[in-house]
This record gives sequence, structure tokens and C-alpha cells, in this order.
Amino acid sequence: MAMDLQKSKSNSIDAVLSFTKHLFSKEDYRENNLIFSPLSLYAALSVMTAGADGRTLDELLSFLRFDSVDHLTTFFSQVLSPVLFSDDHLSFANGMWVDQSVSLSHSFKQLVATHYKATLASLDFQTQGNQVQSEVNSWIKKVTNGLITQLLPPGTVTNLTRLIFANALHFKGTWKHKFDGPTLERSFHLLNGTTVNVPFMTMTSKNKLQFIRVFHGFKILRLSYKQGRDKKRRFSMYIFLPDARRGLSSLIQDLSSQSAFFEAKLPRRKVQVRSLMIPKFNISFTFEASNVLKEVGVVSPFSQRDAHFAKLVEANSDKLFVESIFHKAFIDVSEEGTEATAATIGHALQCGLPPGIDFNANHPFLFLIREDFTGTILFVGQVLNPLDGAPVKRIWPPNTVGRSSIAARLVKP
Repeated sequence: MAMDLQKSKSNSIDAVLSFTKHLFSKEDYRENNLIFSPLSLYAALSVMTAGADGRTLDELLSFLRFDSVDHLTTFFSQVLSPVLFSDDHLSFANGMWVDQSVSLSHSFKQLVATHYKATLASLDFQTQGNQVQSEVNSWIKKVTNGLITQLLPPGTVTNLTRLIFANALHFKGTWKHKFDGPTLERSFHLLNGTTVNVPFMTMTSKNKLQFIRVFHGFKILRLSYKQGRDKKRRFSMYIFLPDARRGLSSLIQDLSSQSAFFEAKLPRRKVQVRSLMIPKFNISFTFEASNVLKEVGVVSPFSQRDAHFAKLVEANSDKLFVESIFHKAFIDVSEEGTEATAATIGHALQCGLPPGIDFNANHPFLFLIREDFTGTILFVGQVLNPLDGAPVKRIWPPNTVGRSSIAARLVKP
């Protein structure tokens, strides 16, 4: 049966929104600045799905919202792979390290190399675990230009570890229209009712036309990045700003109710803006994705008893299960651009637009970086306090930089 690519895109956005809602509402994280890369996580789970069968395969396909490995592979090849084309804006790499005692199945190796472009290395995990861990971390550090280090914690690789899969995503974008106004110190309202003074980026009068849509209860701003060599991709940052200073949690719940919101409600025309103020921010966030995945129904891959990865290895090989998945992402947003590494909306009718709109992001907001031609979401995050994040260490002239990395570790029970 032929696959409906449009439906698959919609389903993949549903999966992203559902996971985002769950992650951002967790007790441990809901009061923090957050960022993660759905694309990085999606790629890791897609590779894992290619080697799964039985209940494990069913759970992974259900989470990713696909009905077969073939459809998932086709979607990755035709939709996601073109997004991951490496140029001066974006770089992406998959890597797999396997213990020399493990024999991967020919079909799995072929699929991963052909469709996921993963490099493969065979090492001695059982006697050189520290060296393997160092090699994986060094690879991630190199691919992310030094912004993500030590993704695998000390002691991660033991004599029971048999396979490590990792990917790294680096995005660097320059605004199509730079924030060319003065940087102003202004108040940012926190969830606890207090304020902090933070530097806000502003636009001059020549940039008073912006992609904005106004709804009952929130506004959406789209900021475009300059296109690179590949004109078939167009990246944008979207900022979702609730009207209420403490309205972000409710807005995230609403957004996750239906993926159709993105295609139907995102800004598509420019409107007159009186003022535009966005805080500079710098966020780094690390979490163990395996713990969150268990909470949303992906359980058996992490169970010694129930994991089924028979398609990953040759017959008569050791039974494997996933012990952990680590994810780390970083973003730096400033005047020139971005560097990043890694209720039902149907009732939100668009308001009549006033002669000029104020978009002042002076309280908690949601942001995402998206490739607009395919609808692929690279990064999602929330800013609760622009001053509470990673140390500001500008790696290059101020731009938007996003980096993400993820590592999955399979072990022998």
C-alpha cells in the first residue's frame, strides 16, 4: 500500500507535540528553560525501530505514528534526509559503535548505512570501555564544534555494553532581517511574579513588517533565516507568546491537541508592527530520554525480559535491550541569528488586526526552529528566564546556533 506522505508528516508532528507536552509538564522540568531536538530523537528511534520486532517494534512504531518499518524508512529517506543535507547552515551525523563480539545482521547494516547514512565501528567494549566512551564523546564534540561534550557519563560503557548509537545535529542560521535596533535592558516577568532585567533585541523602523498572527490568548511570530546553498530548504524560528504572563503551560497544552494547528495557523503574511522586542537567550539542557519514553508507552525496548531486537543481530546472537538514551541540546540566540546544537486550537479564531502590533516577549514563551518546506521541527524549547541558562560563550559572531546530540546504549542482560 502506498504511503501518504502528507499524512505521515502530520502524524510525525503529532508525535513531536505529544512528547513536548509530556516533557515540558514534568515536575522536574516545568520550571526550567528547556530545549530538545525532536529530529535528533526521531532519528535515533528510527534506527532502533529498524532492528526491532514483536512488541518492541509495535511500541516504537506506535510512538512514531507509523504502521510499518518500510513506511518509516521511506518517510525518513524522502522527507527527513533532504532536511539533513549538510551545508553552511546545518550538519548532521549518525554513528554506531559495536562490540567486536556482536554480529549485526546484513539487512540491518545495509538499511542503516543506506537510509540513515550511519558510520559503523567495531571496538572492544569488554576490556576498553573507557576508551570507547572517550571515542564516542570525542566524535560528538567534533560534530557539534565543541559545544556538546561528555554526553556519555563516566562508567557508561561496561563489559555488558554491546552497542552504542549516537547522532549529532548542528544548526547555524543568520536572520534574514537582523535585529538592527539598539539592545535595551528591560524587565522580563518570571512565573513567580518577580522580574529580572535582561537585554532585549529590537528592530529599527525599516523592519516594521513582520510575519505575525494574533489569536485570542496568544500571538505567533515567524523569524526567517537566510537560505544557504540549498534553495529547497527554508528555516524559520517561531515564537509562541501567550497574552497572560503565566499562560505558557496552558498554551503548550492547547498546541499539542492537534498538529493541524501548525499548518493552518502559522503566520503566512507580513503585518505592520509598532514594536518588536525579543530577549537574547542561551540554553543548555540534558535529560535521559529513556525515562520519558517509558512514561509515554515505549517500555519494552528498555526491559531485559521484553526487549526484542532480533532484526538487529544475526541469529543465535546475544539478546539485547536498551539501557539508556541520553539527549543534550544547546541554543544561543542573539542579534545576528541563531546557533542551536540537538486546549483545542480550533476555537482560537484570528482577531481583527490593529494598525500596528506590539510583539514584546517579556514573559515566558515557547519557540521552535522548523524547516518550512517539509514542516520538519528541528528544535523545540521554552524560555522562562533568559538569564537562567548556559554560560554565554559566543563561539562565533552573534547568531542563532543550535546543537543537539543523542546516544542510545544497548547492553546484554
